Amino acid sequence: MTPNRRELIAGGAALAAAPAFAAAPASLVSRRPPVAERRFVSKAVEAEITRISKLIADPTLRWMFGNCYPNTLDTTVLSLSEVDGKPDAFVITGDIPCLWLRDSAAQLRPYLHLVKRDPALGRLFRGLIGRQARSILIDPYANAFMQDPTAKTNLSWALHDDTEMKPGVAERKWEIDSLCYAIRLAYGYWRETGDTTPFDAEWKASARAIVKTFREQQRKDGPGPYRFRRSAPEPTETLYRGTGLPTRPNGMIHSGFRPSDDACLYGQFVPANLFAMTTLRELAALSNAVGEPALAQDATALAAEVEGALKQHGTMTLPNGERVWAFEVDGYGNAVFMDDANVPSLSGMAYLGCVDPADPLWQRTLAACWSKDNPWYFEGKALTGIGGPHTGPDQVWPMSIITRALTSTDPTLLRASLSMLRGSQGGTGFIHEGVDIDDPTKFTRDWFAWANGLFGELIVHVAATRPQVLRETFA
Repeated sequence: MTPNRRELIAGGAALAAAPAFAAAPASLVSRRPPVAERRFVSKAVEAEITRISKLIADPTLRWMFGNCYPNTLDTTVLSLSEVDGKPDAFVITGDIPCLWLRDSAAQLRPYLHLVKRDPALGRLFRGLIGRQARSILIDPYANAFMQDPTAKTNLSWALHDDTEMKPGVAERKWEIDSLCYAIRLAYGYWRETGDTTPFDAEWKASARAIVKTFREQQRKDGPGPYRFRRSAPEPTETLYRGTGLPTRPNGMIHSGFRPSDDACLYGQFVPANLFAMTTLRELAALSNAVGEPALAQDATALAAEVEGALKQHGTMTLPNGERVWAFEVDGYGNAVFMDDANVPSLSGMAYLGCVDPADPLWQRTLAACWSKDNPWYFEGKALTGIGGPHTGPDQVWPMSIITRALTSTDPTLLRASLSMLRGSQGGTGFIHEGVDIDDPTKFTRDWFAWANGLFGELIVHVAATRPQVLRETFA
């Protein structure tokens, strides 16, 4: 997610051992680790792989699904144990042995519909909900955490950050979406199961910390307690004077960084505010269910404030005269239009449930994101899609193609998306971070569990909604 991760991969160094399948020859042989080496095995997930695979006619697409869908369970559940008699799960991103709040929550999402079928899978979800709550109580401004909550960071790029680094924190980039994803994980589990056992006093304290942090970062009474500076060659790795460029408070929540872990240009990051508005309402529903009406009222009120600010300040006019959602604004009338592959993105708002997929404003925004109006939209011989500043020009993130397809009902677009994704894997059988638009063998991140799981989620979604598309083969 950071340029440092990309440098580590390109330079051949690694903070975590690469999975056993990484060096396998480019063939249709399974790239999963041997059964005895898999980190976590779910009978329900294995049954789902078998069921869905039978529906996929294209051999390469079927092979990719079998590799990608279980990748989080196979390789990134670093531990599943107990803390104070409660499940505790530590889920890493892939090539870095740290837990990102965003990534870990997103990594488990593709299995949510199976959680009632497998008690072990339910325990994994409860373990991650508990671990995320304890991590947030360490520092709600941090995006990534160590397995040992008493350990100092071992991430080389974070060792000298000018910020308040606490034990247990791996990286301290303030990103609104980190806390949103923690809410979404908890809410999704509760809605799917009706189980309220994970939402104990510790979880409730973390939920209150989330709302408190969001309110601090509305910056009505100054910039709040968070400061972050880093000495790095990329300006996207640090914040101007520790808090970012000046903004005028307007009710939106300020973010230091985007879900790419790149710094915001303007701190009022619109996709993350839309996500916060949505997840705060989810938090309210869950809080009422677990006997916390005051927290529910606070979350509901804050969501309404953010929604009002978004309506008033979150849109902009493109040079062609079309009104669209802005990517970032500063409250002074300045706005930037772009989109980034990482979710929350403007393109990903319908996938996250923040907007109605048929909403005209979002449809105009989506069309602009997938056009030359977006400086990070690229068209090449192999791939067409959205990348971002993180990997630079002419790098499409397959994640952008997947996110768009997940909210499309157009069979033609689905076919084109699956064809591009099939061709993006460069002979590895996995989904990568950034891929060269003309040469899929040039990519970043061999081991990126979030993207692998998102691809699996897409295939399951297509099987449920447009199964005829999976009965086709792709060139």
